Amino acid sequence: MRFPQDLAGWPHAEHSRLIRVKPHRWHVQIMGQGPDLLFLHGAGGATHSWRDVLPLLASQYRCIAVDLPGHGMTRIATRFRSSLPFMAEDLGRLIRSEGWQPQGIVAHSAGAAVALRLASEGATSPRIVAFNPALEPFRGLAGVLFPMAARMMAMTPFATSFVRMALVSPDRAATLLQGTGSTIDPEGVALYARLLRDRAHVEGALLMMSQWSLDRLLSDLPGITAPSLFLLGENDRTVPPESAETAAARIPHARAERLPGLGHLAHEEAPDLAAARIEMFMADALSA
Repeated sequence: MRFPQDLAGWPHAEHSRLIRVKPHRWHVQIMGQGPDLLFLHGAGGATHSWRDVLPLLASQYRCIAVDLPGHGMTRIATRFRSSLPFMAEDLGRLIRSEGWQPQGIVAHSAGAAVALRLASEGATSPRIVAFNPALEPFRGLAGVLFPMAARMMAMTPFATSFVRMALVSPDRAATLLQGTGSTIDPEGVALYARLLRDRAHVEGALLMMSQWSLDRLLSDLPGITAPSLFLLGENDRTVPPESAETAAARIPHARAERLPGLGHLAHEEAPDLAAARIEMFMADALSA
């Protein structure tokens, strides 16, 4: 399928594919050969989040990175399928359509919730490596007001443009990233700033936030049998490491490890470390 102009200059664009599997047109990047590893970014991210990790693993795995619905270059066909169950259902359909057989899912933040939803529904039975998984609902009044605000912005004409205009400054992107507790390289900052200039991407992130709920997933955690490793940046200012540790304790075959000196974007700050931990965890499965 013909590539859009959006992919010009995008990391690893030579490995990009555009795939139409209902109800979306998906952007995926496929690199390497071997057992399949599926990579899922977090809310507001895209495949670029794994740009330095994929090449480190491509000699041993077929690395498949997907832009979630409404994010990056994945274009949604409907504004009403951005909830966690629908995202997992649509991603499962893509996996089956393409014949992928993930031996592992590597996920970040909200992407970890999608990975666990897939595992809980039996759509796949891989190992899961989750960097700073976002598995805690908003607390108190914020749990009511923040999703409501996102819903209003996503559904109101011109609201997306207003939000995007407030975020497009490169300095603003850098400030937002600093708030995660991570320090990433200038290329990474520029790529996030580029995403914030993309109306469709900002709208997709707002739609995801407006429809997001973890209640069902949290109740299902004890029934998830996939071996899981949660890697938690000790400096994470976005998702408290304690919340992921609490969630890991409820999953029969999950364990959590802290990463000193790293924040919410730990895999972008330390791709060598991230790749090494993924490889080690997957090697245990392949040798079993």
